[in-house]
This record gives sequence, structure tokens and C-alpha cells, in this order.
Amino acid sequence: MTQFIYTPAPTKVIFGSGALSQIREVVLELHCERALVIVTNGQIEQGRHVMNLLGNLGVSLCHKAVMHTPEDVTESVVYDCKDIGVDCLVAIGGGSTIGLSKALALRTNLPQVFIPTTYAGSEATPIVGQSKGGVKTTQVSPTVLPKVIIYDVHLTDTLPLKLTLLSGFNAMAHAIEALYAQQQNPITEVLAKRGIASFVKSLPALLEDPHDESARTEALIGAWMCGTCLASAGMALHHKLCHTLGGSFGLPHAEIHTVVLPHAIAYNTEAARASLDKVARILGTDNAAQGIYDLQKRLGVVQSLKELGLKEEDLPKAAEIAMSRVYHNPAKLSYEGILALLTDAYYGRRPS
Repeated sequence: MTQFIYTPAPTKVIFGSGALSQIREVVLELHCERALVIVTNGQIEQGRHVMNLLGNLGVSLCHKAVMHTPEDVTESVVYDCKDIGVDCLVAIGGGSTIGLSKALALRTNLPQVFIPTTYAGSEATPIVGQSKGGVKTTQVSPTVLPKVIIYDVHLTDTLPLKLTLLSGFNAMAHAIEALYAQQQNPITEVLAKRGIASFVKSLPALLEDPHDESARTEALIGAWMCGTCLASAGMALHHKLCHTLGGSFGLPHAEIHTVVLPHAIAYNTEAARASLDKVARILGTDNAAQGIYDLQKRLGVVQSLKELGLKEEDLPKAAEIAMSRVYHNPAKLSYEGILALLTDAYYGRRPS
């Protein structure tokens, strides 16, 4: 007998080219009139554009968002929110920006509007990751879900090709892991397979023409599907390793997900063969781990932790940190197994 629990996110999704133009109407529909616009330091111009669209509804532009959401940064922005009298949060950007907004919502319960500009997918999840003292931890709370997500395809058109490809693998990691995560279910399976297929189709097309609007649209739809999978099904070894490498060693988020993905798949292949065979079929191969690795090689993305600046002597520490936390995974976790996985990822070896 099939039994499962599926809880859809209570989030309104607005999708389309030029959808950002609706931002003022969206904020008014939330009965808000003092929005804090959040960006990274590199996206100030986009933030100013949103402020212009909001008019008198935009009271301040915050450009403090950084990777891995350090708690000290969040606390400083909480103080700013109280000082300014903010009544809602508008985050435009990728995982760093959305991460800061989620951390703020966790502390203030302010309503959020997310405007993704990458394929990270975190906008669709109730998961917030935060770092403190060199350790990144995650928690799940409905408080961090946005009221509205605005997907504007035009905003991804200027996403650099390198980040486009890396962000795509980041998104695929959500969907692949959702196929064997603890809360996997028939609904997330449909979304996961469709999301993975979206990127298998769109990423090679974007390599050929980064301004292909049809491919950009396909990728953005895939990002929402992959993020929705993660929101419902949960996480396993892949995401826990990525949080360890990011939070404790300061490695960049999308790059970690890309490098670790084929090796995490290989680790779980025997224990989750039925699920991963579905991924292999989408890739047109008989081995999901090798299929992802070969697609990465074809697209020219980073494939080793060494290239990201991790030191070989840090691998045992990373394995220890990963083993210090209890979490679900289809294959039994062991220090030796995780260290071997990380060593393969460090050298960028093709999974055997």
C-alpha cells in the first residue's frame, strides 16, 4: 500500500518575462508599505531598480547579504529593520540574498517576497542555513517561506554563463536527492524528474547561446520544481556535505554542490538504485553518477574540491564534521566512506 504525506507550500508564484513589474502591486496586496529590499554588494543596481519600482513603498536598500548567512550579519540587519520600521522583506538575487531574508524572517516574522535571479531553488523551501563560528547549521520552519515568488525570466538573462551552469547543477542536486530522501513521495517524484529533465535540456542549449530565452524559461521552471522537491522531501548526504564544506571551510555554494553531486550519488547508488536509475534514464545512460559527471565535463564546470581551494589535509576534519550530525541517508554512513567520497571529489575523479 502506498502511503505518503505531502504538504504544498502556501506561496503564490508569479512567472513570466517582465513579471518583476508587478512588485509594487504584490507588496500592496500583502498590506505592506515599508519594504526592505535585500541584495548582495554585487547586485546593488538590481536593488535600486526594485526600489524604483516600489516607489514610496521601498524604505531602505540592504546590500549586506553574503554566502552562508553569518549570524552576526543577520543580527545587524535585524537591528536596522527595527530602527527603520520595516513591515516586509523583498529579496532579489540568489541563495545568499534569500538566505539573509529567511534568517531575518525567522527572527522578525516579517512577510517575504522573493525574486530569484539564479537557479538555486532556495526560494521555494522552508529551509534556512546559517553559519556561526565556522559551523553551518540548517533548520526547517514555515516562517521562512515567502508569501510570493516572482520568477522573471529577463532577470536570468544576464546571469553569467559559468554561474548559470553551476546554479543548474545546484538545482538538480535538490531534485536528485529528493528521489530518495526520507519524505520522498509520488508528487515530488514527478516534479523531480521533470526538473532534472529541464536542466539536462536547457544547460547544453545555454552553453551554445546564453541568451536563449526558451532555454532560460525552461531552466527557471526547472529551478522552481527542484526547489519544491527539496521543500517537501528533505535532505540527505549530499546537502549535509555541502553545508559542511561551505560553513566550515568557506567554499562557494553552487560550486560545492556541483563538485559533490556525482560522488554523493555514487555513494548511494546501491542503496537507492531504483531512484537513481530514473535519473540515469533522463541522462540517457545506465549510471547516474557517471552521467552527471560526464555532463559536467561536457559543459566545462569545476569538478574538484582542490580547484575550489580546499586543502587535502582538511578532508579528515570535513568527514568528522559530517559524521557528527545525525541525518537520514539511504546508504549507511561511515567515516571511512565519507572520507573516500571527499577524496574522490577533491581530485575530481570520475565515479567508478
